[in-house]
Amino acid sequence: MLVLVVGLVLFLGVHSTRVFAEGWRSATIARIGERPWKGLYAVASLVGFALLVWGFGQARQQVPIWNPPAFMRHVTALFMLPVFVLFVAAYVPHNGIRARLHHPQLLSVKLWAVAHLLSNGNLADLLLFGGFLAWAIAAFSAARKRDRAAGTVYPPGTPMGTIVCVVAGLVIYAAFVMGLHRWLIGVSPV
Repeated sequence: MLVLVVGLVLFLGVHSTRVFAEGWRSATIARIGERPWKGLYAVASLVGFALLVWGFGQARQQVPIWNPPAFMRHVTALFMLPVFVLFVAAYVPHNGIRARLHHPQLLSVKLWAVAHLLSNGNLADLLLFGGFLAWAIAAFSAARKRDRAAGTVYPPGTPMGTIVCVVAGLVIYAAFVMGLHRWLIGVSPV
């Protein structure tokens, strides 16, 4: 369990610098440069991610807290449909989803976390998904504040950009349902 917690603290900590330490982040980038910052950020993120994956794998079935009803797996599967669409929308240019929601990747992380909390009841699940949910809520709030302070205007999306997001998201969803989740995570989602 300790490895999971260290991984979460490192991974989410690195990803929280804009949320909780914007001044320190900016000063560090000014001092060492943007490329070294990105390099250190990437290394710390990868180490944190590796630790949280390893720790979650070790702790997955150790401490049950509650036993979710079996039907919640289907609710989770339904909630996951928009997760992939939202995640893709963060990267496809000129789409209406990003134009409307502004930070679709953070929204996808929130929905992913809630969906998985509904169907998983061990302490490791609570730490992993609850940690990501708390981080995504804080990061979304901070991003929206930065947008308002900077007067950020998101350009309107095009129908084609939006269609690409929806189709790509649904294809990725289908791949996860048809076996990618089992291959990557070791658990069948349905």
